[in-house]
Amino acid sequence: MDLMAEAVTVVGRLREVSVGLAAGRVTVVCGPNGAGKSTLLAVLAGLQAPDAGRVVLGHNRLTDLTPRERAMAVGYLPQAGEVAWNVTVETLVRLGRLPHRTSDKLDAAAAAAAIRALDLQSLAAREVGTLSGGERARALLARVLAGQPRWVLADEPFAALDLAHQQALMAHFRRLADQGVGVAVVMHDLSLAMNHADHVIVLERGTVAASGAPHVALSPEVLHQVWGVNARWFGDGRARALAIG
Repeated sequence: MDLMAEAVTVVGRLREVSVGLAAGRVTVVCGPNGAGKSTLLAVLAGLQAPDAGRVVLGHNRLTDLTPRERAMAVGYLPQAGEVAWNVTVETLVRLGRLPHRTSDKLDAAAAAAAIRALDLQSLAAREVGTLSGGERARALLARVLAGQPRWVLADEPFAALDLAHQQALMAHFRRLADQGVGVAVVMHDLSLAMNHADHVIVLERGTVAASGAPHVALSPEVLHQVWGVNARWFGDGRARALAIG
C-alpha cells in the first residue's frame, strides 16, 4: 500500500511536490535546511493540511480516513517530540497502543518488542525526564513502533544518537521494510542515506530536485546543484564514503 503526495503545495514551504513512497522500502528525504523536508513528512502523516494537492494511502485519500484509522496506519515521529507527563519509559511506549483497543496482553507484548528493538530494557522503569537526549529519542520512537503501523515516518531520528545506536536503528528500519512496512526518514547524513536507503528524495527550496536510487539522487552533480559543494563518493555497494572539497 503506497503513500503518495500528489501536487502538494504548502505556501512558503512546498511547491507542487509529487512523490511516491513504496511499502517495503526505506525512503530517505534529504535537503538543505529550510528545503521543506519536515513539512513534507507532516503532510504525509496527515498532521498538516496542504494548501493544494492531496495525499493518498493506497486507494484512499488520507483525509477520508478516521483519526483512529490514520493513527493505526501511519506512525509519526516529529523532530522535537514532547512528553506532557514525566511517566516511565514503559508507560510512554504503551501509549503507542492507544488506537488499537486490544487486550492488555497484546499491548504489553507489542510494547515489550518495541522496547527491545530500541535497546531500552534497562531504562524501562526510568522516568522520561531523567533520560539523556539520545535515550529520550529512542523512547519516543519505541512509542511509534509499539503501534505497529504500516508506515513509519521519522523526522531526523538519528540526530541525538551515538554511532552504535544510529547503526542499530537503521538496521531496525531495514528489518521493518523487509517485513513490508513502509519507512520514510528525514536525515542530513548523506553517507547513511547512500549506504542504507532504497530510495532517496532530495528537496530544494520546496521542490523535488532529485528522486531515485541513492547513487542517482545523491550523485556529485546533485550535491553540487543542491548543496553547492564539490564532493566525490569512494567505495562501492553499501560501503561508500563522501569526500567534500
